[in-house]
Amino acid sequence: MSKNKHVIIAGGKTGGHLFPGIAVAQALMEKDPSTKILFVGTNAPFETDTLARYGFAHKSIISRPIKGKNLFAKAWSAGLVGISLIQALVIIIGFRANFILGVGGFSSFALVLAGRILFRETAIHEQNAFPGMTNRMLSKIARTRFISFKETKGMPENDTTFLVGNPVRRPLNTPLENIKTDDSVLNRINADDFLILVTGGSQGAASINGAFTDAVAMMKETSRLFIIHQTGKNAETQIQQFYAAGDIRHKAAAFFYDMPAIQDRADLVISRAGAGTVSELCIKGKPAILVPYPHAADDHQTANAQFLADQGACIMIADKDLTGQTLLAAIGDLQHNTKKRSDMANAMKTLAMPHGADLIADRIIGANTLKKEDNVPA
Repeated sequence: MSKNKHVIIAGGKTGGHLFPGIAVAQALMEKDPSTKILFVGTNAPFETDTLARYGFAHKSIISRPIKGKNLFAKAWSAGLVGISLIQALVIIIGFRANFILGVGGFSSFALVLAGRILFRETAIHEQNAFPGMTNRMLSKIARTRFISFKETKGMPENDTTFLVGNPVRRPLNTPLENIKTDDSVLNRINADDFLILVTGGSQGAASINGAFTDAVAMMKETSRLFIIHQTGKNAETQIQQFYAAGDIRHKAAAFFYDMPAIQDRADLVISRAGAGTVSELCIKGKPAILVPYPHAADDHQTANAQFLADQGACIMIADKDLTGQTLLAAIGDLQHNTKKRSDMANAMKTLAMPHGADLIADRIIGANTLKKEDNVPA
């Protein structure tokens, strides 16, 4: 096993890309604390703030796809790609990186390409069954591909493509101010409270926010209810005002940094159906109402949610069918049916893929223990 690895994890901007990278970084530090880790991505506040809270170093580069309606715009974008490649080369050499892992998002493109130019070990991780544009290109460049689904478009299993599942981050254990806030919320929840976690992902989801507040407004019995609502930045004030006007015990915020701990306590989760979310819910065995994002590439979130629904692991509501009434009916069905929630939780656990982060980390440090996960949705 190789010690003192210098690993760059490239990509991010959204939680769906960033959190798998954080999970791999946590696994690397557990296996070999001498590992040096650097995240390279954008200067988006969500990305920089999240990595700071997890204690990982970060650098940003220019990262824009080649696009534009005319030749001049495309030439300008191509020029920016050239600049990002130079930045990537400088970062890799300066950090003395010997492994570059791309986790998606266009900022990963320059780093993985630069890694190949400099003869460093390179890999990508694809979270979805339908890869995004960046990973479609990088699948031809990176030496190794890690996939989360048995049927990942354009990436069949072979000697350089490994089925590992989606890495899931460990809970935060750093005594930062925001963690104390989250803990105090959890400590206010009674043992017999029914805790609903509502989240539209790191960016929030307007349709879920609207339907859920409509459902709450129609609820008749809320004395044993506690709601934790991740609203997204744009809706935070509006939804906080909505709850303030009522008497339901709650915590509403744009984002919760220690989501794993909150998920552990939740009795029911209402969320989108991104690959990261699906993986976390399966590992934790959480009953869920999933509302797939209708504009996801190749509608992959609907495929994720439909697979779970077919196994009896969740209730799926299409975004076009989502209303306060439909959501209230689904919540009521699960809140008052302990057996159904238990059956859903067990179905979730049978689909769990808990070892993704460890399998990727083992490959990076050369532990040679890599094997595929068996229970991967397809």
